[in-house]
Amino acid sequence: MALKLTNFRPVGFDAAPDTICVGDDGLVTTSVPAGADVIDCKGAYLSPGWCDLHVHVWHGGTDISVRASEAGRATGVTAMADAGSAGEAAFHGLREYVIDAEQETIRAFLNIGSIGLVACNRVPELIDMRSIDVDRTLEVAEANRDVICGIKVRASGVIVGAWGVTPAKIAKRVAEILHLPLMVHVGEPPPLIDEIFDILKPGDIVTHCFNGKRAGSIDDTAALFQQAKRLAEEGVRMDIGHGQASFSFDTARNAIANGLRPWSISTDLHLRNIHGPVHDLATTMSKLLAVGLPFDEVVASVTDRPRSVLGLGARDGASPGRKADFTVFDLQDAGIEAVDSLGSRMTLSQLFEPRMTVIGASAMAAERRKG
Repeated sequence: MALKLTNFRPVGFDAAPDTICVGDDGLVTTSVPAGADVIDCKGAYLSPGWCDLHVHVWHGGTDISVRASEAGRATGVTAMADAGSAGEAAFHGLREYVIDAEQETIRAFLNIGSIGLVACNRVPELIDMRSIDVDRTLEVAEANRDVICGIKVRASGVIVGAWGVTPAKIAKRVAEILHLPLMVHVGEPPPLIDEIFDILKPGDIVTHCFNGKRAGSIDDTAALFQQAKRLAEEGVRMDIGHGQASFSFDTARNAIANGLRPWSISTDLHLRNIHGPVHDLATTMSKLLAVGLPFDEVVASVTDRPRSVLGLGARDGASPGRKADFTVFDLQDAGIEAVDSLGSRMTLSQLFEPRMTVIGASAMAAERRKG
């Protein structure tokens, strides 16, 4: 059904009219279509559709993935990237049963480990050299260029063991061959985080950037923090990737105060954190607001920036002829206690509260997942 959205506050657009009309074909139009369903946004914000750059939604294909619907429109998210749930061996299943099947726009970072996260951490995907098949990975990526947005490597000790930085170097070479960005999960060594930093180039993504882990965090030393800050200034993208064990209030607060801000806010949502400490993207956004990231940057970190990695427009998304893709939300005074991945607690004085998503000519109610 055609739509007419009124009474909203646009944010995150180059320009937006007071009223947005969507035709039966799902495209933004300048005139009110006959029989349009009028939606009063009641003074809420309207932004480009929220995008979560790091989720795990290969439900049934891994032992940690949630359903895409649990990460998507019900909580205000219209686009997402599965971050390495599938390697080359099972990517066809992720594509057929998730990427091609859901309402949300879904892209994927292809895991450099052939088996992906089928038995996450119980059977690490990077045990030894048999874990990576470069030729097959290249073939799968080439055959699925329309939905693969990068290469993913989990470069932490529990995954790579004695292999150290080598899998990350292989993943970087594969990404370079494909002209795609590399997303690197950083955590406990080996490898050391500065070994990872040494191979990254502008456009690459460091996820779990504020993890706060001993010997695996950007704030371990002053020199390491300055290296991270320099890389971010050069175009390496710092992504939150909250997760079960990868976000520290203290690290985030200190980094932002000292000039290192995240490029994107993502959840790393999966079965082991959906009921806490992560819950959803709106809660993660609220945490970043609470530790000092300005409102406009929080919005940019879940709209324009991550959507660009998925090949989606954002700032011009209210222009006629574009497919409608919006999130309607409020920023409300609150006073609820939240916890980070290390068990630290803080009170959130304001909360992002999603109200609705619009994809094409479909409008759907949304809400934050309550803790």
